[in-house]
Amino acid sequence: MKKPEYFKPWITGWEWGVRLALFLILLSALMQFGTFALTQNYMIGYLGAQPEDISYALLLTNAGIISILPVQFRFLRYFETRSYLLTNVMLAIGLNLLCLFCEDIYFFFILRFLQGILVANTAACILIVIFSRISKERSLAVGSAVFYGSILSNTVIIGMVAAFVVTTWDWKVTYYFLILFQLFILIIILLIFKPVNRIKRYPLYQIDWAGFIIFSFAASAFGYLMIYGSKYYWFLDQRIQIAGFISITGTALFLYRQLTVKRPLIQLAVFRSTNVVIGLCLLAIYYGGKDTINLIYNYAGNTLKWSTVQVMTLSCFNVAGVVMFMIISTQIMVRNRNSIRPLLCAGFSLMVFYNLWMYFMMTPDLAFTDLILPVFLQGAASGLLFLPIVIFVLSSAPPNTGTSGLVVAAYARFIAALNSFAGFYNLQLYFNQYFKEGFMGYLTGETQQTVTRIATYRQLYAAKGFTAEQASALAIKAISQNMAQQTQMLTNRAVFMALAIFLAIVALLVLTAPSISKTYFHWNKWMFMPPRK
Repeated sequence: MKKPEYFKPWITGWEWGVRLALFLILLSALMQFGTFALTQNYMIGYLGAQPEDISYALLLTNAGIISILPVQFRFLRYFETRSYLLTNVMLAIGLNLLCLFCEDIYFFFILRFLQGILVANTAACILIVIFSRISKERSLAVGSAVFYGSILSNTVIIGMVAAFVVTTWDWKVTYYFLILFQLFILIIILLIFKPVNRIKRYPLYQIDWAGFIIFSFAASAFGYLMIYGSKYYWFLDQRIQIAGFISITGTALFLYRQLTVKRPLIQLAVFRSTNVVIGLCLLAIYYGGKDTINLIYNYAGNTLKWSTVQVMTLSCFNVAGVVMFMIISTQIMVRNRNSIRPLLCAGFSLMVFYNLWMYFMMTPDLAFTDLILPVFLQGAASGLLFLPIVIFVLSSAPPNTGTSGLVVAAYARFIAALNSFAGFYNLQLYFNQYFKEGFMGYLTGETQQTVTRIATYRQLYAAKGFTAEQASALAIKAISQNMAQQTQMLTNRAVFMALAIFLAIVALLVLTAPSISKTYFHWNKWMFMPPRK
């Protein structure tokens, strides 16, 4: 079988030129996340949306990615790479133009789902090309490190640009910058890719489009259930009931189709491997645990009143930890295939240490330098954990399941993100209420400390020229703000401690689990395998 030739002769031998071009093309797709995530506060005012609506719009992009992903690998065996990338980038430009002038939140939801499809199309295509440039033994580790490292760090890279843009111009200018960058990417694709790959094409017959549609609705409904559940008091509201019904029914129908159709989107036999199931659980735990970094960023922005540029600068240290230790874990796994257990134990232990550190150090007056090391350590833990877990899942999948291991890993990411959002949201609601009730027991008119503090604030505002009535009202407001701040601080500490205990248990289980002992690099060569007859 002929090996595909993707690049024109002038760049084929220029390794760093190829790497830079592939990274820029991949970045053009992933920028859909970073740009929108950092302009969401501006879009709340523009679209008249609630914060939950923006979170759901972000989630729908993920839903689009995981819905099209299993179909994607069929596309890549049929379409020529250059024409396929050109089409997807041009469609992405069109969707960005529609987002730019969209004023209806429901239409915006549809656009975000379609953007997820285009992100998956471009990113998966580039991943295939990356794999083709690396030896088979190293392709899984190195390709995954490049691909997922870009995903983990793209928000920060784009954030630095977006933060400058939104503080200098109108937030819509971020879309103009994104479109200009994508036009530049079109030129790169035309310059470096051959029109024909020399890869054997397989016809697009018997694709399970019904399964794709069913899964899309089920994933979108499940996302709605988890995002809006707390807001609408869960199943007491009819909207949540309908979302729950669609989620359960859609999932059941999708699984039934995968068992009965000739060419399913995923091979359910992948779940027969105990190691795959263990790996998916570890992946979900990792994704849920790493999201505590958002508590630090929210703390820096809301409590410490840092600018977006300062928060993004802090997050650069996190990305530095991710990249540095992902390189280390990649090198270790390439050289020692029995290294998964030590890496997982080290990664989860580092995550425990980071959570404990934040539990003991979080106060209302931390400096930038105080947060650099714990944020870096969180990134280091991610760098040690992510790649070993992904490789453990993919290499443990039965050989006859093709790309199903990769697809179910993406499903696990989606579910973990939802559980993380809903879990942290509800944990914070619970602890906020718990600590608030505790404070209210002391903040009474009979408590001498409260009386003294109110009098101090009243005198302060009176000295600034406020009337006695205004000074009293402002004093009460200041007490309330202090209580809210302290409540949130204690809530964050409680979440960090809860995660530290849970992750310590996970680290102990990994250390003692006999099934997690080796990592096998029997990567299924699905890039060049024909579809099953």
